[in-house]
Amino acid sequence: MAEVIDGLYYSRDDEWVKVDGNEVTIGITDYAQDALSDVVYLELPEAGAAFNAGDIFGVVESVKAASDLYSPVSGEVIETNEALLDAPELVNDDPFGAAWMIKMSLNNSGELGELMDAGGYAAYCEERE
Repeated sequence: MAEVIDGLYYSRDDEWVKVDGNEVTIGITDYAQDALSDVVYLELPEAGAAFNAGDIFGVVESVKAASDLYSPVSGEVIETNEALLDAPELVNDDPFGAAWMIKMSLNNSGELGELMDAGGYAAYCEERE
């Protein structure tokens, strides 16, 4: 069973969102990193890049496959986790902590209502196993 954390929002594309006021932190879930296997490369956006919900904001590559990263909400990137570029394996080691990918300003808090809570995401993962 993939780990889920209460208090986060989850997308059907396996990204998680942590909200802190008007700022969100985004990464990929434990389920996603497990499905990918060993992550070997990440392509992440620069600060200042703007995305709408559903836009591709980066790429994660593993020994198995390359997958696009989708922005679960609309906003502007204010910080990228540069540590991941040198140590992509952090995605496998700590997907909900040290392996956060981007921080964004949140343009539309209403979009959070389109995402799943921990219970909904856990059920979604079970459906796919």
